[in-house]
Amino acid sequence: MKDAINQMEKIVGLRPKEVYVDLGYKGKDHHPEDVQVHLSNKSRKKMTRWERMWMNRRSAIEPVISHLKYDHNMIRNFLKGKEGDRINAILSAAGFNFSKLIRAFFVISKILSLHRFYFQFESCFFSFLKDLNFSGTTIYKRFTHLYRINVNRTLS
Repeated sequence: MKDAINQMEKIVGLRPKEVYVDLGYKGKDHHPEDVQVHLSNKSRKKMTRWERMWMNRRSAIEPVISHLKYDHNMIRNFLKGKEGDRINAILSAAGFNFSKLIRAFFVISKILSLHRFYFQFESCFFSFLKDLNFSGTTIYKRFTHLYRINVNRTLS
């Protein structure tokens, strides 16, 4: 853990004051002196609200790492050397990001198609209502001013 914290300090430029880890880091020989280490062996009742929040955040990241390993071929690297490790990591990250982009575009297109369908249905429905005669009843107050539906006409 000391190496990971030093690498994080080198990359980010800040040293963390607190670290939330699982039981794999149990034991004082892993812990740096200036960083407070929180293990996940406490019961949920004894944790503060913020500790529970950070533990939930940590446990939410682990499935993403597992999917990255299994779905994007990071279990085994078939490329040679450290350069092969770098290439494999970059290609896996690119594939992961592309799958997130495709999923986002799919969701946006689904929302737009539902929106388009709703307004097509709405205009068709109210054009049908406009041709009907009603005896003093209010149809839908929100749309009566849009379609100029005459609700006071009587049946002839």
